[in-house]
Amino acid sequence: MRLSLQGRVVAYDLVGPEDAPVICMTHSLSSDGGMWAEQMPPLLAAGFRVLRIDMRGHGGSAPVPGPYTMAALADDVALALDALAIPKVHYIGLSIGGMLGQGFAIRHPHRVLSAMWCDTLPQTPPGGEAVWQERMDTVRKAGSLEPGADTTLERWFTDAFKPRRPGRWKQMRDTVATTTPDGYLGCSAAIANYDWTPDLPKLNLPVLVVCGDQDPGTPPEGNKRIAALVPGGRYEEIKDAKHFPNIEQDAVFNRIMMDWFNTQRSRG
Repeated sequence: MRLSLQGRVVAYDLVGPEDAPVICMTHSLSSDGGMWAEQMPPLLAAGFRVLRIDMRGHGGSAPVPGPYTMAALADDVALALDALAIPKVHYIGLSIGGMLGQGFAIRHPHRVLSAMWCDTLPQTPPGGEAVWQERMDTVRKAGSLEPGADTTLERWFTDAFKPRRPGRWKQMRDTVATTTPDGYLGCSAAIANYDWTPDLPKLNLPVLVVCGDQDPGTPPEGNKRIAALVPGGRYEEIKDAKHFPNIEQDAVFNRIMMDWFNTQRSRG
């Protein structure tokens, strides 16, 4: 499904009972709402309504001229909720989806009932801008994400994942390779220049932070810091997973996720 927001196309998927609590999901860089496929069955079976939104230039959403900011990406979520007449949501985001999810909670606190942020960071780490500039230069030179797709998957999954689930590995690789360069570059610029650390202690909502124990890009230490900054924040770690524990260790992730949202569903 698609929305027209401020003259651009935003793709989304919304399923579940119309009167049910809404779980809003945002995805990682160079993926789309399909990265949450393993989470859909248990959420729908539990009676939640699930909204997945594709970021600018990702999935079915059109790119717009960049660079983007994390605040603008967070505000895109608010615009989509306005268009869909959804006042409040429970939130789950991974990687940049968790970064902009923090921004959404900070900038639109009255709209977030609870949050689960996964494999993410509270700010651009030291040296992060140079790392992202190098990746952006590679994509600009190639005009595509295809040359770096295998390297990206190496950061996302342990070596054990591909032989165990080759079909899902290929789905994720294809999603990386076909992400628009403009969307990747715009969102990369947002990752390279943001800092939510002054505002996270001001939040007043239940927050769970989850991370794969082997995540190289958004490691456990950074995720633990988010949980420490948010009053009452909790942290859980998933063994034998890199950047996508929701896919690589989906049974464990889903148990944690369902325990969390079933506990929070009466809020609001």
